[in-house]
Amino acid sequence: MNLPPIDIEDMDIKLNLDHLVLNVLYVKFGYFHQTMPKHSHSHGSYELHYIPSGKGLLIADGQHYSLTPGTLFVTGPEVEHEQIPDETDPMAEYCVFFEVVFGPLQLQPNHRDLSREGLLSEWLLNTPFWIGPDQENMMSLFEMLAREVSLKHIGYHQMATNILELIVTRSIRHYHQGPNVLNAPVKTLNDSRLVIIENTFLYNYQSITLKQLADKIGLSTRQTERTVQKQYGMSFQDKKWQARMGAAAQLLLTTDLTIRDVANAAGFSTPERFSHSFKKYYNQSPSKYRSEHRVNDLK
Repeated sequence: MNLPPIDIEDMDIKLNLDHLVLNVLYVKFGYFHQTMPKHSHSHGSYELHYIPSGKGLLIADGQHYSLTPGTLFVTGPEVEHEQIPDETDPMAEYCVFFEVVFGPLQLQPNHRDLSREGLLSEWLLNTPFWIGPDQENMMSLFEMLAREVSLKHIGYHQMATNILELIVTRSIRHYHQGPNVLNAPVKTLNDSRLVIIENTFLYNYQSITLKQLADKIGLSTRQTERTVQKQYGMSFQDKKWQARMGAAAQLLLTTDLTIRDVANAAGFSTPERFSHSFKKYYNQSPSKYRSEHRVNDLK
């Protein structure tokens, strides 16, 4: 299956959804040949995933879901998830990562007008996780988006924005119907900084320091600590610990690495320190966790 590529970053795309604006941080397409480690997104951040081909396994909040062509799923704030490809038929994925920005009414999640529950935005905010088969011909929209981005004809930015609004709207329609009322876009505060923070905890969790992260995003250490606390509801150190433990658990379940090798990969100086930290986090030793939760296949 010859699929057109997508790699959108720094295009300053804002999508309107009722009283909300969604700031699109990136749109990507790629094939999974390795497991995507367990991770979760910060407050207000969502990832929309579409599988056009191949097979794999999604583990979200401890539940297992089969990924096959035509699967659509949305992972919102604090939903821990990882994706494991089938080695014989690696899955492809379109991924849209966006941050929710509250519009002119500045509605907060715990102060929303319940009379507005029919709006698409309310279903998005109230549904941090959803998975199911494509029933809205999503593939055609992603193909249109890929053509616009690759050809870059006049007006392609507006076309890409329009197509992405359709993608998000049709995705939410999968679990509830509602109107699509547009409002003016609002500038978000974090933009590319949020992507850097997310990727840091996903890929550089072993040794990243608060100072290094602050330097990466151009803020002071105090501002960076406050930003992490705001986005994840926990301190930098607690988020780093969560990221290390999630990565270690993924290695235990999906590889045959020794406990020593897993400890080293997670950034621990000794297996003893790793085992102590792992047991404190999961209430189980690494070996017991592996034996009780090991994923043996993708069926």
